[in-house]
Amino acid sequence: MTTSPSVLPGVDRNHGAGADTLAVHGAPQRSQRAHDAMPTPIVCTATYSFESTAELRDHFEGRVEREEYGRYGNPTVTSCEKKLAALDGAEDAALFSSGMAAISTSLFAMLKSGDHIVLTSDCYRRTRQFAQVTLAKFGISSTLVAPDDLSALESALIPGKTKVVFTELPTNPFLRVVDLAAVAAVVKKCRGAKLLVDSTFATPINLRPLEHGAHLVIHSCTKYLGGHNDVLAGSIAGSRALVGAVREFRGVVGSVLDPHAAFLVERGIKTLALRVRRQNESGLAVARFLETHPAVRQVFYPGLASHPEHALATRLMTGFGGVVSFRLRADLDTTSRVIDACKLATLAPSLGGTETLIEQPALMSFYELSTEERLAIGIPEDLVRLSVGIESLPDIIADLAQALEQVPS
Repeated sequence: MTTSPSVLPGVDRNHGAGADTLAVHGAPQRSQRAHDAMPTPIVCTATYSFESTAELRDHFEGRVEREEYGRYGNPTVTSCEKKLAALDGAEDAALFSSGMAAISTSLFAMLKSGDHIVLTSDCYRRTRQFAQVTLAKFGISSTLVAPDDLSALESALIPGKTKVVFTELPTNPFLRVVDLAAVAAVVKKCRGAKLLVDSTFATPINLRPLEHGAHLVIHSCTKYLGGHNDVLAGSIAGSRALVGAVREFRGVVGSVLDPHAAFLVERGIKTLALRVRRQNESGLAVARFLETHPAVRQVFYPGLASHPEHALATRLMTGFGGVVSFRLRADLDTTSRVIDACKLATLAPSLGGTETLIEQPALMSFYELSTEERLAIGIPEDLVRLSVGIESLPDIIADLAQALEQVPS
């Protein structure tokens, strides 16, 4: 069966494909798959042969679209990239060996010595570390601003120097929601600056940042997109020109994704919409349960009316995800006992997989810091981050309920 270059079979041309359809089929494309396999085959090769020097010249001069060497392209990787581009509503997408590889490669490709980057303060700690420590070694300065402070953002921009504004949505671990349209409008005033959004927590099912003014959207595919805690990968999506420039730099530094990992990501994407909808529903229910529990001091979840950006999140997102952060009425050790008492939720880093995971950020991510140092960067010792899986909701809540009995009444 062949497909139209502009529409998938059975899809209304006027309305386009829905997220579920795009997750399974990706962008419409004509392709001859090896042995008529339904899934994209894993093409395990580091190098590709040419029939003749004439074919080699046709490749380099753009008359033939094909692979040359594994660091520059692979059919399995390309198939997954096309699906990601379709999901994010982008012209192009590129895959990397991890989420941090996607971030670091993109920033290195877009910045040079003397440039400046602005980040929202609630970004993933390794993203902040990369900007403040690694980029600083190359003469690239950075400024942190609060995710809800547009005036601080505008003041931080340096005309002619600020080339990137980087934010997350929702942020990690407090699930703050930035006003993307407003941020994009501020960034637009700074000539040459690009807005990059790490949308790992939202996924393309709950939010498509490119539709709200972002220039580049980033995902740690290790999380929801892969969905099974079995693969490391990262992606970017955006305009063909911007993604192409980053892809060219990727070919130099070698932060490529291997074909087997790309196969796992593409397989995970096929069930993305189903899993995220389940995790949206369970995440909201768990957040509501925790908010009423006497052992819980505060819950951070954009689907709750108590969240500072609840109204904004409701306008911006179609779902609120499966990550719920909360503070207990407890000290460091009692919080640890609650986590250790969980029988279904597993103590582990990461998020977005089929299993429910739980962690204490003060120990998992900031163990090397003192109590005072953690508090200085906004990480209380009673903070818990829960990544809701796809297990039965009553089982998840029952597990949390019995674990919370560790907190004295």
